[in-house]
Amino acid sequence: MGLCWPMTASEQTILETLVELDRLVKSMATANPKPSLLPVFARLDELATQLPPGTSPRLLHYLQRKSYEKARLFLEGHESEEEM
Repeated sequence: MGLCWPMTASEQTILETLVELDRLVKSMATANPKPSLLPVFARLDELATQLPPGTSPRLLHYLQRKSYEKARLFLEGHESEEEM
């Protein structure tokens, strides 16, 4: 299932940051020293405030609740607006 809207530059940047977060989390099992996730969380918070009017309420909800995996899946098109 793909997105039913064109992704904005802001959404694309958020998706890229969420993919990076996922990669960092998965690397924590073997990384020494462990990577700090705080800069990634701060970047996501900053990016969320820059989203334009008309941004999907679902995406905003996920980002406000820090449900980053759900936000990533939504932006990747694995979840639709109708599933709200």
